[in-house]
Amino acid sequence: MRAAVLRQTGDENLEIRDDVEVVGPGAGEVKVRIAATGVCHSDLSGMTGVIPQPAPAVLGHEGAGIIAEVGEGVTTVKEGDHVIVAWSPPCGICTSCVANKSPHLCSAIQINAIMTPRFRLDGEPIFGFAGTGTFAEEIVLPQQAVVPIDPTVPLEIASLIGCGVMTGVGAAINTAKVEPGSSVVVFGCGGVGISAIQGARIAGAAEIVAVDLLESKLDDAKRLGATHGTTPDGLASLSQEITEGVGFDYAFEAIGNPVTMRAAYDAVRRGGTATIIGVGKADAMVSFSAFELFYSEKRLIGSYYGSADVRSDFHRLLRLWRAGKLDLEGMISRKIDIGEINDAFATMRRGEMIRQVVQFENVREVVQS
Repeated sequence: MRAAVLRQTGDENLEIRDDVEVVGPGAGEVKVRIAATGVCHSDLSGMTGVIPQPAPAVLGHEGAGIIAEVGEGVTTVKEGDHVIVAWSPPCGICTSCVANKSPHLCSAIQINAIMTPRFRLDGEPIFGFAGTGTFAEEIVLPQQAVVPIDPTVPLEIASLIGCGVMTGVGAAINTAKVEPGSSVVVFGCGGVGISAIQGARIAGAAEIVAVDLLESKLDDAKRLGATHGTTPDGLASLSQEITEGVGFDYAFEAIGNPVTMRAAYDAVRRGGTATIIGVGKADAMVSFSAFELFYSEKRLIGSYYGSADVRSDFHRLLRLWRAGKLDLEGMISRKIDIGEINDAFATMRRGEMIRQVVQFENVREVVQS
């Protein structure tokens, strides 16, 4: 089958192969025929090593498809079901899932999935990025890593829910809990940042300021929910205009850069909330003085996968989409074939699009029939 393989961490391009094999499914596992998969910045972070990932690996983690086969003991889905891939699935029984009510922080299944090769190439084992590997026509996953959905939902729309949209919208409504009438600033207008903007709009924020280096991104942000847009050098004057210089109620950082993380913290008022969504390098540090942490009483919090319970929140976002409150079609900048994946990454590096979606022809034919 066709798949995009990262040979070594640090490689500039993925290798497109048509002879990759998928392994399984075994007991408790399912095989998914991938229909669509978003090209997420986290995949680029996996290539560069910002996100640790054993190589060689099939990249991709934001996907949706159709159950092609189920292993022994699978009870949650059946062949033919349409599903969204959840790259950080909850086991449902651990302390995080039950006692702490934080199923998004469960690692019981994910760690094993990351370290288990799901593919073979030239007789050698190949890993799947984040335990998935959706840049392949078929993947094998634990049954907990797929969430069944209504088959009338277009699978390219469903794929976006699997990572970027859930991460950004969830950061606003689950992690930060944006309140109606509040003021919000979002640093970074890629897929996750745009999703945070949509989440803030859904939550009822009065002002939503988008901050990005590219003017074209600001136009996209305003089209999808931002009330204002500015490059970084214009933020201070906008803060003065909107908050009288006091600072925003909420800030979101969707870049993964220590400079913008610090800027997000500085942008909120005393008692405000700065939420970090972007994934930064493990050795990149952000500094704060001991006094300001006490005096400002700001909340600085991370948001992992939008603090989501994927079992219910995927469906909640799809209901918002059906109701016309969450624009997913407008986030898809272009649809491509897996053979164009390296061009998609080049485009992402230039910051030119919100979301590019890979569609696999073999599944498109099945869906249409």
